[in-house]
Amino acid sequence: MPFIEHQQFIKAPIDVCFDLARNVTIHTLTATKTKERVVGGVMEGQLELGDIVIWEAFHFGIKQRLTAQVTIMERPYKFQDVMVKGAFHSFIHTHEFKEVKGGTLMFDLFEYKSPLGYLGVLADLLFLKKYMKSFIATRANELKKIAEIKV
Repeated sequence: MPFIEHQQFIKAPIDVCFDLARNVTIHTLTATKTKERVVGGVMEGQLELGDIVIWEAFHFGIKQRLTAQVTIMERPYKFQDVMVKGAFHSFIHTHEFKEVKGGTLMFDLFEYKSPLGYLGVLADLLFLKKYMKSFIATRANELKKIAEIKV
């Protein structure tokens, strides 16, 4: 299964970063390129343990829906969401936060399995893993901008 790890330094306190990262409205602001919006489940505010959210977005020019559930919540250090339904065979997205001098290190740990067996493996090698790395990095950078304005 492909695994992506992204690290982002943010000049903001850990609790600010943690709360922004699990905020549904902020999530949509960090994913404008894919026109991401919430269409079901928790519609606004911060996600909590057990919450389900349904996202709709355009990836590769195709409108897609993804249902995710928060399965771990350890404020302000870690939360995890797991795909319940969507285009992937499966995914687990762990968000970790570490307080450091001058701010917070935010880690995105994304493990996924593509659909379609060997065709999915080929898609990973050709373009999907690169696309997901870029998507995660872009969202992290946008979250950084929002967090650093708040403090």
